[in-house]
Amino acid sequence: MNNNEIISPKQQGFFFPAEWHQHTATWLSWPHKVESWPGKIDTIYKPYSQFIKAISQGEIVCINVKDAKMENFATRYLNDEGVDLSKIKFYHHPTNDAWCRDHGPAFLINPKENKKAIVDWGYNAWGNKYPPYDLDDIIPTLIGEKLGLKVFNPEIVMEGGSVEFNGAGTILTSTCCLLNENRNPHLNQEQIENYLIQYYGVEHILWVDEGIVGDDTDGHIDDTVRFVNADTVVTVVEHDKKDENYQLLQDNLKALHKMRLQNGKQMNIIELPMPKAVIWEDQRLPASYANFYISNHAVIVPTFRDENDEKALEIISNCFSDRKTIGIDSKDVIWGLGSWHCLSQQEPSL
Repeated sequence: MNNNEIISPKQQGFFFPAEWHQHTATWLSWPHKVESWPGKIDTIYKPYSQFIKAISQGEIVCINVKDAKMENFATRYLNDEGVDLSKIKFYHHPTNDAWCRDHGPAFLINPKENKKAIVDWGYNAWGNKYPPYDLDDIIPTLIGEKLGLKVFNPEIVMEGGSVEFNGAGTILTSTCCLLNENRNPHLNQEQIENYLIQYYGVEHILWVDEGIVGDDTDGHIDDTVRFVNADTVVTVVEHDKKDENYQLLQDNLKALHKMRLQNGKQMNIIELPMPKAVIWEDQRLPASYANFYISNHAVIVPTFRDENDEKALEIISNCFSDRKTIGIDSKDVIWGLGSWHCLSQQEPSL
């Protein structure tokens, strides 16, 4: 990036707010790729529709669908769950897959000028793991055109699940993902930080090293560490020393204790348990309570029919006194290797 040639979003007064900032809407891409949920896709539509219902009680839900046929298919499931369809807006934007956190628009706001914009990061399906991804890659620009918003194009690969914001100038991310050679091999850590600062409108980048086992994104932060307010994070820990997640999550925890926020303060750190390993067809799945979504009305948490479900819900509930905490079964959804946060992208209000 040459700042002499490009006036960055940050330089224009734009920034990416924290997820708990008031939303205008939540954006989703209706699941349809059978290969993402082999042998199980029909089982995810009920919990997915419950997820939409929970969000829609506090904001509009915008859903990318291929065409009228897919819209009608989705509507049947939403009706079955009693969703208020006046809160749903369908957009005929064909997609390759459902992971809107990563391929969807990164909305920026500039409250001083009452403006909103979109960053259209490059998208390569987590290091070219699942081609084709050409339809997903253009979703942010299509939405920008539909909404009449300015669209910035950094022309590097970045996924929404790889970055976590405190709304006060700090981003948390992971070296295992952002420094992976399958994303931007031509950029070093300092150069990537510069893109994050200039295009997300932040000041300060903090790095953990590891993601959880089974995460095909190479270690997205939204499965491990989440801000719940400007100076507090919840981070998943594994208490079974024999579990393959134990040591890497302990390493992350130690790193978090050493970190300082942009104001020099140490973070408050709240530990969140992990569910027992979720295995399907001999594959360890990236089941994590950290993959919750903060909507206007509620914090929506994946549950796994696990003895730690209630404990995790209680811990997260105590972090959000202004919202309900709702657990929605993700045991089938996680077979797609992601959950509620991975599937959603917020549009902040000005």
